[in-house]
Amino acid sequence: MLIVGLAPGAHGSNRTGRPFTGDGSGNFLYPVLYKTGFASQPTATGRNDGLTLKDMQITSVARCAPPGNKPLPSELANCAPFLDEEIAALENLRVIVCLGKIAFDGVLQHFVRVGRTSRRGGMIFGHGAEYVLPDGLTLLASYHPSLQNTNTGKLTEAMFLKVFERAREIASVK
Repeated sequence: MLIVGLAPGAHGSNRTGRPFTGDGSGNFLYPVLYKTGFASQPTATGRNDGLTLKDMQITSVARCAPPGNKPLPSELANCAPFLDEEIAALENLRVIVCLGKIAFDGVLQHFVRVGRTSRRGGMIFGHGAEYVLPDGLTLLASYHPSLQNTNTGKLTEAMFLKVFERAREIASVK
């Protein structure tokens, strides 16, 4: 499984060196990854905290923390080759979970760039949306676990858990 987020968090991964570590989004994400068997522990505080990920990787569509969490199209275009290379290197990839609409759109643009799909088609972002590409790769969408979404109840733990339970189900199919 691959999780794709927006960008490194200015106060999280930029500081700690690991995606979603040391910030509110990670405090919401890692317990769910632990409950679904993708992480060895429910907390992530720094690179040397003992956490290991299982059968998954985390990346982002942007490589630097954009002002106001709103990257410019040119910034996303500059970062696109990195996402392309990371996805290409994952030979056994079965499912991609996109955290937020910007990540979802970035992954769809990746699919078009590499010829996995000719166009976006009917793939529309929505929490819990699931799409299977002709080659069998599954794309799952979730609201981003930002404090804005979790503190307002737009994204609850139960909603998030359901997405990652589905990801585990897909990833476990051999």
